[in-house]
Amino acid sequence: MEVGGEEFAVGVVISAKTTLGEEFEGQIVSFDRPSNLLVIQEGVGRAERGERRNVRVLKANYIQEFSVVGKYDDPLDPAGCVLDLAAIHAREEAALRQAEIEAERIGVGVTPEAQRLFDALSKTLPVHWDKTDIVVMKEVRVCSPYLPENVSGGTSAANERVKKVLDFERKRQHVRVPGQF
Repeated sequence: MEVGGEEFAVGVVISAKTTLGEEFEGQIVSFDRPSNLLVIQEGVGRAERGERRNVRVLKANYIQEFSVVGKYDDPLDPAGCVLDLAAIHAREEAALRQAEIEAERIGVGVTPEAQRLFDALSKTLPVHWDKTDIVVMKEVRVCSPYLPENVSGGTSAANERVKKVLDFERKRQHVRVPGQF
């Protein structure tokens, strides 16, 4: 579809149907003629009510048909933009905490086998790394080469439980990946 003129000017609100049959209405935020990329912000007017809005980025040639509904002020005008900075900072903090938690689950200087055993143990028991040792339930230690006989510490019941889970996981992983253990 050939487009030009003012149809895709910033601020114009269009009602569109894509070649995939999706229908939407939104305000044009940006149109890059060389790449034919169109950025559309749906839900014009929702910002005043504090609702979230959706932003679409699509190739203009995927728009099968459209009509101009109206024109509003520039959507990127700083005076009209509504950003919930507290919510943005909270999402950033939550993402950073989650990344730190995930990073702590990755052993440094351990074999892929050790990491697989750690991951398997972590599904049923609380575990963390202490250098290259796996510490289970804050009291039982599993040292390299991560065999049941390398389990130490904790109560005898906790020790036996870890040995049993470790043995089971090693056998289960050996069946999945023969010759790996």
